[in-house]
Amino acid sequence: MQHNLKSIRPFIGAKDFDLSRSFYRDMGFEEVLLPPKIALFKLGDFGFYLQDAYVKDWVDNTMLFLEVEDLETHLAHIKSLELPQKYAGVRVSELVYNDWGSEFFVHDPSGILWHIGSFKK
Repeated sequence: MQHNLKSIRPFIGAKDFDLSRSFYRDMGFEEVLLPPKIALFKLGDFGFYLQDAYVKDWVDNTMLFLEVEDLETHLAHIKSLELPQKYAGVRVSELVYNDWGSEFFVHDPSGILWHIGSFKK
């Protein structure tokens, strides 16, 4: 059976909703504000929902993987945004090389951990 899936959109929390909204806009995501207290952030066909909700154990254990085609260029772009200088607690790592591919990490202002990577071909 073919399902013809169109997207998957996780829900993530925010310690400070307005601060996180600003962070994701700075990262280049398009924001669609949805009432009440939720926003859709998208880049092309990719998207996620940011909620004005914070449960420490949930947020501290949230990880997302974003696959990109040109990892080095994407990392250079993210670094050029100087997000750690603009947002307390934000961190951007260097590239990590694994047997399956490569990745770098971004911690958002709430502590959400983004794995941004590409797989070996």
